[in-house]
This record gives sequence, C-alpha cells and structure tokens, in this order.
Amino acid sequence: MHRVFGAAILLFVISCNNTAGDVVMNAVNGKWNKKTDQKFDLNIADPQIAKNIIFVVRNNNDYPYSNIRFIVDMKDPKGKTTSVDTLNYILAQPNGEWIGTGFGETKETLFQYKTDYRFPEKGVYKISVKQAMRNDLLLGIEDLGIKVETANTAQNNGKQQPK
Repeated sequence: MHRVFGAAILLFVISCNNTAGDVVMNAVNGKWNKKTDQKFDLNIADPQIAKNIIFVVRNNNDYPYSNIRFIVDMKDPKGKTTSVDTLNYILAQPNGEWIGTGFGETKETLFQYKTDYRFPEKGVYKISVKQAMRNDLLLGIEDLGIKVETANTAQNNGKQQPK
C-alpha cells in the first residue's frame, strides 16, 4: 500500500514540474505598501531564444478592486533601464467573481507582460514592480511572482523547445 501511495506522490510531483519556466514568488502578506517595490532577478543565459514573461498574482477576498495596476521597471545587466511600463490587469469579472484559479479564498491569476521577447544580451536582468492603485497600503495581495518561459514561436529558428 505504501508503495502505491509513494508512486502516486512521485507521479504527482513529476507531472507538476514545469520545465518550461520557473516561477519566482515574493510574499506580500496581504498588505502591499505603495513605496515597496517587489524585485525580481532574471538570469538570462540564452538571449537568442524568445521568452514570455508572465506575472503571477495571488489575491484574497480582502482585495477591494476588480483590477490591479503595476509600474514595471526593467534594467539590463549593466543597470540601464530598458523599459518602464504601466500595466492594468483585470482580476474579477463584472459580477465580482475572481477570474483566478484556486480553492478557497486565495485565487491565482497569470498575466502576460512580454511575449516573444528577446533579451538583448546574456546576464541578470532586474525587474521592479510597484503597485499603482489609489491605496498607500493595498490589502488582499498575498503574493506576486514572475515566470519566464521559452516562447513557442517559429522565430526561435527551429531550435528544440522544452516541453
């Protein structure tokens, strides 16, 4: 019986492993101060292969809005700003139902930031995210994460894509 249970757990872990891109999460703990940046370091080893950059937002029922706004600052390995973007993402349907997935009060939603993006060079890129809502202290955001995955495009010059 223990072998069957162990095999089932191993199969579950293997099936949940995402080789296409790892998610890096920052705990916000339900209170995101407007002055606090969420920072992410992206180590890009293969800039010739296009990437998708995706934000992961985990919110709970304390979140007071149906959308969330970010100011995103991306710096290249030399520390030079490559882009500053103001983004608006929808977290809830017009009837107030959260669009994210998950059981219970916490919902997780993925938002595309850049698609088919080619980093100009190899190295560590720094992404800084500020909340740009009306509240100085934004309630209900539990975690903010970022995922970088290989884009599935023909522009990758026929290189084998991870599955």
